[in-house]
Formats: sequence, C-alpha cells, structure tokens
Amino acid sequence: MGSAVALPPAISAIQFPFELKKDQLEAAEAWIGNGCRGSVIFSTGTGKTEIAFECARRAAELSGQDRFPILFLVPRIVLVEQNVRRLQAYSIPDDYIGVYYGERKDVREITISTYQSAINNHHLIRSARMVVLDEVHLVSESAVAFDSIFDVIVEDPAKAILGLTATINEKDPKYQTILTVAPPVKKYMIKDAVTDGRLAKPVVQPIQVNFTPEEQKIYDEASAAIKDISRKLQAYDPVKMTKILMRGGSRGSMAKMWFAHVRKRKELLSATEQKLLKAADLVRRHPNERIMIFSETIDSIQQLKDLLEDSGIPAQTIHNGIKPRERQEILESWGKDYFPLLSVHTLEIGYDVPQVGIAIIIASTSNMNQVAQRIGRVVRKTEGKDQALVYVVYVSGTKDDNVLKVVKAAIEKDGNERKAAVRAPAARDSSNKRPAHGQRTLTKFPS
Repeated sequence: MGSAVALPPAISAIQFPFELKKDQLEAAEAWIGNGCRGSVIFSTGTGKTEIAFECARRAAELSGQDRFPILFLVPRIVLVEQNVRRLQAYSIPDDYIGVYYGERKDVREITISTYQSAINNHHLIRSARMVVLDEVHLVSESAVAFDSIFDVIVEDPAKAILGLTATINEKDPKYQTILTVAPPVKKYMIKDAVTDGRLAKPVVQPIQVNFTPEEQKIYDEASAAIKDISRKLQAYDPVKMTKILMRGGSRGSMAKMWFAHVRKRKELLSATEQKLLKAADLVRRHPNERIMIFSETIDSIQQLKDLLEDSGIPAQTIHNGIKPRERQEILESWGKDYFPLLSVHTLEIGYDVPQVGIAIIIASTSNMNQVAQRIGRVVRKTEGKDQALVYVVYVSGTKDDNVLKVVKAAIEKDGNERKAAVRAPAARDSSNKRPAHGQRTLTKFPS
C-alpha cells in the first residue's frame, strides 16, 4: 500500500472573497518580519480578524508542517460563533474548525475558545503552534487570571503569538507583559482609517447638561469623602486602594468606603436626570434611525428605556445579563421593531452593524479602549455613509469632563509614529511581583 498523501495545514485553504487592503497586508508582513510575534493595533472596523487569518496562513506556510494547530482566544462566547461563521465563509471546511467553551469541547486544527476556558485548560495553549489573542488589552496585569495565560504561552519560544486590539496605552504599566511578549508591530488608528476613506468620519457633538440641586449635593458629598479617604490613606487610584482593601483592618474598611463612594458617583453620573432627558431628546431628533446609546449601569439604561417608551418610542436594552439567544433576537429586530438600542459594554466588542451611524454616550469613563470601541461601532463604512454622529452628553465640572477629552483623543490619535515594527521596552522587575515576562527572550518563529 502506498503512503498517505500529506495534506497542507487547514488554514492554507482560506480564501477571501475580496482583496485584502494595503494596510492589512502591511500588518501581516510586519508581524512575520518580527518573528511571528507581536500585536496589530487597528481601529475597530478595519478588518483585524482578516489580518489574523492572513497572519496564520503565512505562519503555517513558513512552518513547513502538515498540521498547524491554531488557537483563537476571544473574550466572549458570542465571538466564538462569529469567528466560526467567518472561517466557514472563507472556505475553511467544518471538519477543521473546533470550539471549546462550556459543555462544548471540540479541539480541531483551528480551535476558537474563550479566555476563561483557556485559563482552566492550559493544554489548549500548549498544543497550539499559534495563539491569537483577540482584544489583547483585556489580558493585562490587572486581570491576574488572564495574565497567567502568558505564563503558558512563553513556555514555548517557537510559538507564534498575535495580539489584536483597537488601542492600548503603551505607557500604562499594566500592559507591560503584552508589550513585551507581543509588542506592537503595526498601527492603524481611527484618524488613519478616516483619512484613507476606510471609516466614516466621526463628528463629535458635545452636549453639556447640569445636575439638579439634589444631585449636585450628592456628587459633592461623595467627592469630598473620596478626597478625604485618599488623603488619609495616601492612595489616590483603584490599584492602590485594592491592595489596601485586601489587607483588611481599619484601613481596609476605609478603602471599602472609598469604592462605595466612587460607585455612587459613577451611578449618579450615568443616570442624572438631565442626561436621560437629553438622550431621549436626541433620539427624537433621529426618528427611524438606528442609534446606539452607551452607559455604565444597567439601572441607567433601564431608566432611559422607560423614559423613551413612556413617550411612545420603543427601545431595547442589552447587557451581559441577557442570554445569548435573547440577545440575538434583540439585534435581529433592531431597525425593524425599534431603533434606539441601549447598551452596557456588551456592544463594545465584536458586533458589526455598519448601518448604524449614531452613538449617544452618557457614560462616565476615561478608559481609552472602551471609548475607541464605542466609536468604532458607528464609524464602519457602508454605501452612502461618510459621517457618523457621536453625541457626548456630559456634566461639566465633574469626572465627566474626562469623557469628552478621551473621545477626542481616540479620534485624533494616529499610528504614524509607530508605523514600523517595534519592540517594547523590557518589563519592570519588582521585588513584590512575579518575574516579568520581559526577562524572557523573544525567539523568532522557525522557518
């Protein structure tokens, strides 16, 4: 009997029904040129998933192996199914696609799993020749369980590693591990993509509102308490406060109170009376247009939904407490049964609805990743759509002032300063931390 004919790696069968853009090809080339390790920082809506598939195809070709096991890690279950559908659409046979989460534990040559599943099943990482980390900014050193994934990844210096994200703060110490193990190799931010005509131009409309006298009193009292506790504990940020909280005792009790006041202030800023009334007014200005409204709390979006429906405007809310099937039904009826969709974080990652061109942000946040994702949901290009409206409803003279600054920064930031492949600085060593990943060498993927 003759020997069996060796088949090429599964990813080699991928066929895009379109030509990859110049920036996507440049990203793949930069990643290959950096030894098949690094992160691609591309604005939402510019095809990061297709870049990942192209990188995987090229890495498999370089490996010279018949099998090239690939593990795609995503933050949410809904993104597992989305990636499966996309692989199928790009001509990858079902027999080669596996999913691993919950009760579904099907490992194939191309396996899509969640970070949570990988934390508890390190064999998934160890058996892969390439690991793709979608929304890699989530695997930061502030998320200790997720960060431990890197401990397993770097065990094999020959493993290909690709990080994908819309933005990452390279000056923030919590991203040191990411920047060392998977340094940025190519950037393509919102400003770049708008200039190239790849994304619609975001037009920011700041709208200032005021507290009611009662709300102002609550805000001022909470702010004074936060300031007083910070002064007594000599701690002014959540990271230091968390450490004090974990130690317990009287100082731990004070740290607990600090977080309670921060939470109260955040909830107030999300659901202030004038914000909700103004958001409802903005919805009325755009009848029969799909609108995304972003807030920080479930209570605030429920209040706004009630306000809209009391005035005869059907609306829906979507958040992590809604089951996947119900969530899908809500999305399918969007633009038919209702037009304003109110979200707490859930829509920030992975939903592709190019027809939506209006966002209303009533959230109070200074998280650049979060803001970039929110803007990214409405700037995707579609026929006849050259602009996207981003309303930022904020209370001046409060923590809300940061929101407007961050929105503008997310839009104005470009990647020109880091177009070429880059290696991050070595991670800091600290006596009270585990060894930094940066102390390990980055070995080029073998050809």
